[in-house]
Amino acid sequence: MARSGFMKTGWISLITAAMITVTGCSSTGGTTDQPGLTTAAPSEAQPQTETRIVTDAFGEVEIPTNPKRISALYREDYLVALGVTPIVQYYNPMWGKQDYLKLEVPLFDVTGSIEAMLVSEPDLIIGAGEVDAAQYELYSKVAPTFRLPDDVLADSRKTLTLIAELLGLSDKAEQVLADYEARIVDVKAKLNAAIGDEKLVVLRMNVVDKSINIFGIHNTFVGQILYEDLGLKAPGFAEAMTEGNIVLSKEVVPELDADHIILLPSNGTWEEEGNAKALEEMKADPLWQTVPAFKNGHVYPVERSYWQTGAITANGLKMDDLLRLLAP
Repeated sequence: MARSGFMKTGWISLITAAMITVTGCSSTGGTTDQPGLTTAAPSEAQPQTETRIVTDAFGEVEIPTNPKRISALYREDYLVALGVTPIVQYYNPMWGKQDYLKLEVPLFDVTGSIEAMLVSEPDLIIGAGEVDAAQYELYSKVAPTFRLPDDVLADSRKTLTLIAELLGLSDKAEQVLADYEARIVDVKAKLNAAIGDEKLVVLRMNVVDKSINIFGIHNTFVGQILYEDLGLKAPGFAEAMTEGNIVLSKEVVPELDADHIILLPSNGTWEEEGNAKALEEMKADPLWQTVPAFKNGHVYPVERSYWQTGAITANGLKMDDLLRLLAP
């Protein structure tokens, strides 16, 4: 049975007043149009439904057919790419928010009370990997909640396509992806002409202890766009990593054969005094001077928020950075 036990009385009243017919999943009429979604093919004789049954990472859930007030926690990027303004934006006081989206909507502190989400009156809440079963139950009491499957989250195109299908915007998604693919082809050609087989890697400085994380080719933030789509080459160490990112030990630094390094802070900006000082110390460190990128001045401090997500809008900004830094 699909979950529909949320406490939003307005939604319940709508269901009762409209006497809706819920489309279900069956062995005779069910079709799967997108990864993670299963809907029933409507009969021409039936009136248009107000809700439908879909399947997410936790099972079946009943959602509005055309939701208007959407919360997509830490996946607001995909809504923006589809021309949709979310009703709230993900915020964590330890990390902040995705500043690059420039949204003017209330912040939802994911470490605080769920009541802040209730006040926003969402029609649909879209969650991702950070939403566990317990949180999912809480969100589901506020509004229908769809937890994106993990296999979809690993691919920005699949994520956009699935979110668009949930919102009834599949045609819009097709155009967004067509433009995205065209941009990738153009940027790939320019980067290949500019740096060829030179190796590039993304590092993150942790501002608390000054440790350095290295992002491997399987990292969801950068792996697909940099190494699969744009065909950039990674240093051997990053290419051999099975984890998405790990702390880089000092012993490995001299072996980091990187010609270009994208460097982001774990928090704040490079203009902040503490981060700026740490960056200058890193550049002057004899150990880091053994790395070709540092030796040749090819270390590029970047804005962190869009380099720490693999979504469509963010990837467009990454491509802007790469052209500006590597192929001016």
